[in-house]
Amino acid sequence: MRALAAETSKLASLPAVWIATAAGVVVPGVIAAITASAALGAIDRGPAAIAAIDTGYQELAFGVVGAIILGVVAVSSEYVTESADSGGGRQITTSLTAVPSRLRFLLAKLSAIAISSAMLAITAAVTTMGVVRVVLGEHAPALGADDVPRLAGVACYWVYSALLAAGITVLTRHGVVPLAVLIANTSVVSVTYLLTKITPLANYLPDMAGVRMFIRKLADSTAEISPLTGGLVMTAWVTVLLVTAAISFTRRDA
Repeated sequence: MRALAAETSKLASLPAVWIATAAGVVVPGVIAAITASAALGAIDRGPAAIAAIDTGYQELAFGVVGAIILGVVAVSSEYVTESADSGGGRQITTSLTAVPSRLRFLLAKLSAIAISSAMLAITAAVTTMGVVRVVLGEHAPALGADDVPRLAGVACYWVYSALLAAGITVLTRHGVVPLAVLIANTSVVSVTYLLTKITPLANYLPDMAGVRMFIRKLADSTAEISPLTGGLVMTAWVTVLLVTAAISFTRRDA
């Protein structure tokens, strides 16, 4: 518990984590406001309505960039070389001195990331869905029993994405490459989505499978994947990556 508390405290002290928090909450909220406003305009022009079954949820898929930043920064900050005035060392040396067991340290780090990204996902979901309801007013889709597992799917997707980002960063020991690749794939040009146009197997890559936990209609989908299957596939990816990262971390020099 002490190691977990220490890792949580370290996360809270990182400015980039607060930027990630802001991005994770603001980005989906702003996009949801724009999307809902456009949907409201379509409704006002006639009953041609509202394919709003994924309104809010699609925006939360973009907001996962906040969780990705959190996962990358939490690990990469351990390998940043301090200034000469501070001795030119790295945080990882101090961390492993305080917690000699590498597995315990890594478990505490990943647990802090999972808890923080889950809290971020919940905050973002409440904010984004609130924005949708405010903008659409009486036209907002009624919340039903189906929304509970979908919102749980959002939280799982964010947590898994943060852990994937952390695992990749453990392997690279540097934040720039995983941050650039993962953010670009999520928000700019989704390489994994383009790959689904080449082979249906790409639908089982972690991000494409994971979004099926809460997105009902994936445009131009080349494979039908149930929410449960999507969750199990992403769980498998996360497990394999984290086990690989743990083996690498325990066997090499700090």
